[in-house]
Parts: sequence; C-alpha cells; structure tokens
Amino acid sequence: MIGIFSSGIWRIPHLEALLGQPCRRLSSLSAKARGLQAIAVWGERPTSQRPIALAKKAGLPVIRLEDGFIRSLGLGINGDPPLSIVTDDLGIYYDASRASRLEKLIQDSAGNAAFAARTLQAIDMVVQNDLSKYNHAPPFSGSPTGKETVLVVDQTQGDVSVTLGGATERQFAAMLSRAIAEHPDADIWVKTHPDVLCGKKRGYLSVLPDSSQVRLLAQDVSPQSLLRHVGHVYTVTSQYGFEALIAGKKVTCFGLPWYAGWGLTDDRHPLAARLAERRGNASLSDLVSAAWFRYARYVDPQTGTPCSLFRVLEHLKLQRAHHIIRRGALWAPGMTLWKGSIIKPFLKTTDNQLIFSKHPGNASVCIAWGVNGEKRWQPSAEKLGIPVWRMEDGFLRSAGLGSDLQPPLSLVLDKTGIYYDATRPSDLEHLLNHSQLTPAQRLRAGALQQTLVTSKVSKYNLGARWRLPPEAAGRRVLLVPGQVENDASIATGTFSVNTNLSLLQTARSANPDAFIIYKPHPDVLAGNRPGHIPEETAGCLADIIVRDADIIECIQQVDEVHTMTSLCGFEALIHGKAVHCYGMPFYAGWGLTHDIHHCQRRIRKLTLLDLIYQTLIIYPTYINPANKVIINVEQAIEILSFLPKEKLAGTKPKSSRCRRVLKKAINLYKIKFD
Repeated sequence: MIGIFSSGIWRIPHLEALLGQPCRRLSSLSAKARGLQAIAVWGERPTSQRPIALAKKAGLPVIRLEDGFIRSLGLGINGDPPLSIVTDDLGIYYDASRASRLEKLIQDSAGNAAFAARTLQAIDMVVQNDLSKYNHAPPFSGSPTGKETVLVVDQTQGDVSVTLGGATERQFAAMLSRAIAEHPDADIWVKTHPDVLCGKKRGYLSVLPDSSQVRLLAQDVSPQSLLRHVGHVYTVTSQYGFEALIAGKKVTCFGLPWYAGWGLTDDRHPLAARLAERRGNASLSDLVSAAWFRYARYVDPQTGTPCSLFRVLEHLKLQRAHHIIRRGALWAPGMTLWKGSIIKPFLKTTDNQLIFSKHPGNASVCIAWGVNGEKRWQPSAEKLGIPVWRMEDGFLRSAGLGSDLQPPLSLVLDKTGIYYDATRPSDLEHLLNHSQLTPAQRLRAGALQQTLVTSKVSKYNLGARWRLPPEAAGRRVLLVPGQVENDASIATGTFSVNTNLSLLQTARSANPDAFIIYKPHPDVLAGNRPGHIPEETAGCLADIIVRDADIIECIQQVDEVHTMTSLCGFEALIHGKAVHCYGMPFYAGWGLTHDIHHCQRRIRKLTLLDLIYQTLIIYPTYINPANKVIINVEQAIEILSFLPKEKLAGTKPKSSRCRRVLKKAINLYKIKFD
C-alpha cells in the first residue's frame, strides 16, 4: 500500500490503477500508518519535502510521481487528468544531478530489446498522427519558405526541469545566440511553451532580437506537425528535444535533459561530458522503450483500469481527430430540442463554439441534419460564405428506434455529401475509393466482422429470436427488408424500384420459386413512418411476413437479401450473404453486391474488409452514452451488446399515442439531465 499526503495526488482519477497498488490518504501525523510500503510525492516540488522527511523518519521509501510522456488530450494546468504517470524509486527523470530509474532502464539494453518492435510501431503512430504529451493543439498551418528552418524552444520560467537540468536564463540566451550565429541564412523560429500561450506562466525568451531572421511562434501547434518543417532543434531541457529525436531531427541541448548524454544529441552544457560518462551510449530505441513502455504506466480512460501505451495512443488519436475536425464556430440551425440535445455531445469540444439559434453569429460552418436540412439551410450558408456539413445516424445506432427518440451511440458528419445520397460524392465514398488497408487494419476489420457476427449487434438492436419455418426447407430463402418510403435514401438512392410494394413484386417476379420473407421496417411497424403494405397484398407476394424478429436472426438464416437501399444489405454482407441491390446504397457498386444500376464515381473493386473498415471504423463517430466521451466502434459494440433488445410493434400497426409521448419525454429527460 502506498501512502499519499498530497491532496493533488489523491485527486488523480484512477490513482490506484496507475500505481498498481492500493493507496491510503495520510495526514501529516500518520506516516507510521500500518501496512504502508512507500510514500508517494509529486516530483521535486517544494511541498514534497515534508512528506519525504516523514517517510524517512518512518523508515519508508519514497516514490516520486510525474506526468507521463504521453499524458492527455488537454493541458494538465487546465484540469485534464493524466492517462499516464511515471514512478521513480531513485530520483526523477529530469533531475540530472543523480541517476533516476529511467536512466537505469535506458542503460538496460537487453531489457529494452524485448520492446524493439513495439517501439518502432509506437514511434510511427505518434509521428504520423501528431501525438505528443498534450494533444489538443491543431496542426501547424504555415507554409515552407524554401529556406533552412531552425527551431529554438522556449520554456516556462522556474520550471523544475530547467533548474534540475543545470540551466538558468543564461542558457536560453546562449541557445538563441548560437542558433542565429550557426545558421546565418536560416529562418529561426522561437517556439513558446503552451502554458505561456494560455497566460498561465512566463517564458525565458520573451524579448527577441530585432531581426527579420527571427520569428516568434506564438500559436499552439502540435509538435510533430511543426517539426516536419524544421531541420534542427535547439533546446535547453524541453520535451520538444525528445519529440525531435523521434522525428529524426538534429537536436542541440544547452541543458541536461533526460535524453541528452547518450550520444544522440549535440550537448553544449559545461557538465555534458560528465553526464555522458555516467550514462554511456544508447540507441533511440533504448530511450523510447524505457520511457514509454517500462517507466510510464497507463490507465484506460473508459474503464479506469491499467492498460497499454497503444490503448492510450488510440484513444488520444481518436479524441484529437474529433476535436480538430470540429474547431471553430459550428452553427446548427433548425434543430428541435431533442435533435439539438443528441447532436451536442457529438459536436461540442473544449475549443469550439456551438450555436443552435437561427442567428449564425460568427459561424464558420453550418451543420444540417441530412439532405432535407441541407436544402433548408444551404441558401443561408451560401450568403454567409460558409460550408454545410451534414449529420445523420450512424450504422450502429442504439437499442431502439430513432423515431421513438432513443439516443444514438453513433452519428456521421460528412463534409462532402452524405453516405446514402448516390447522386453525388460523400466522404465515405472518397474513403472507399482510396482505401488501402495495412495488414494491421485488415486484421482489425476482420476481428470487427467476427465480433458483429457473434454479438448479432445491428443498427437498432430490436426484436426477438426467430427461426425459419419448416416449409422453407429445400428452397432458396430470400429476405426482403421493407424501408421507410419517405426516407432520404429512397429519394436519393433509388430508381424505378422505389416503394416496398415494387421491391417485393420485383423480388418475387425474379424468383418465383424462392421462399420469400418480407420484414417491414421497424419505424413503419411502430406507426412512425410511411411504407405499410396491406396484409393481404404482402401475403400474396411473400411466403411469410416477419414482424417482431431481430433482423440479424433473419439474415443469418437466409441465402440472399434483396433490397433497395436498406442498411440490411450491408449487414448481410458482414454475415456472408449474397445481396441484390435494386437501388444504389453506399455498399453497392464496389463488386460486393449484385447490382441493377452502376455508379461511375465508384471506380474500385473492394474487399469486404475495406468496406467494413472505412464504413464502421473511420467514417462514424461513437460516443459512450454514460459519460459522453468519444469511443471506438469496438467499445460501442460492447455497450450495445449489454443493452436489452426492445420488442417491435408486433401485430399492432401503431404504438399507443400516450405511451409514445411518455417514452419520448423519458428519453428527452435522460438526454438533457442524465
């Protein structure tokens, strides 16, 4: 058990998971509490001295904690909790005056070798996805000048990593002076620390030389996106130097950071030779393996349990992409109270502004619900000179109908069109046309397919278990799913066959001997949407009409699915069934379905894994309904798997009006106040 004096440490979420041991809060007089193995303090803060003295008096070792090198989405100074911390029983990594546990781990090249492959994978993931210690900053948007560019990194005054790295303000002045002198023809960019940018602290290089050669970078940008534009980095002890090493840049150090003294950096500090003698040589892989995999500990942001570096990287990659796409002032006019409530967690970030009124203010983007919302608000957006982005339900939505106001776990946001509109391109169509999966992505898509087959998760997750009747034995079995006839996918994705009756007639005409199952759409059964076929008419064309049945139960027991544009066709492909399309849904035209029509924009033959990966992993946004945090598709499926499946309307053509109003009120209350 670890004793904690600091209230700040005690408030860290999931502290015991990060430390791997139970923790006990201590008062200043209880250092001798029974069962303690150590006392934890935060780095080398002055407030740590009293707990250290009490630990020494009690004969207990001290463990120093600090933020990990891959920490969080936002800044710690703004309250973002750490997803990673480091623990050190010898010192702390930024204190160059003595060896730390990290230093010992870096020297253990044999132990680091076990992480070599994972280290390369992690470096690639960090560099390619602009990940860092903090991950809120947008990419650098500057244009290269064609000249050599040198980056000089400022830090915050009084930073303990500066003082314990053997540096003062003199090192910062010398660093800038030498960078200018050694690169007389280069552009010199001076990078300000994020804490300085947000007004919390002051930097060392606040006054710069009056020279056109020197430029102050006063915007907060992601390190890797900036490093792509520079060839040489000058630093004192900043973590930017380590970021530059993994980006393959030359690094000159004027202090004694943890990554200096290993033969990887150009070290200018007077004590650099002594430090190098103590540390010895190491590879970049040794540094990364030790720092990221062996020294740091990670916690899963969803479960609060210990996890791997890659779980945190995937989470931050997802959060970062979500926040960057939604930067600016997003205007979402014409939304009902319900619609506004459900889209808010999918759009709002810590850095943007969300406007629901009819007055756009300083809007940079208009958000419309589907093609109908686009038609209504496109003229207003054009007058403002801003683009329209379309939102719609995702493909794994909820346990219940959207028309019954069941809140969604997934929505899509499309800047180009919308996936069901075959008359024009969409972001999904672009993803599919350019899909080039890596082996790891193919494995993930394959595992996702297997999970969907096993879990039987679908868009709405409605209905009961169902068995194919005995009279179907020996016959080819077709499933014909009904649709909502005023749905936008019918208007924009169908041709001559554009009603449920014409679909059923066409399927029967082409397959006179088949056993046909007709399944009305859940919204139609519930009485919420048009598309009803009279019982006697449907009964003349179909062998059986299935109402209160899980759509996946039906798919798994048939040979083929015949559809206009229903998502059921995509679900059938996932389950290995033949699919005949009489319209042009998003999954048609890629060589995976039997198509009546063709789309000239769809220029590739895809594998099913391409379709699954781009459609379910990349295109939608998923949210945990409990905490409104962005999650991935696998986590969404896990949540849906544990939700009870609702019954369909059965033989009742319409829900009780009173019951429906009550259900809407309950769902609205949950969305607004839960």
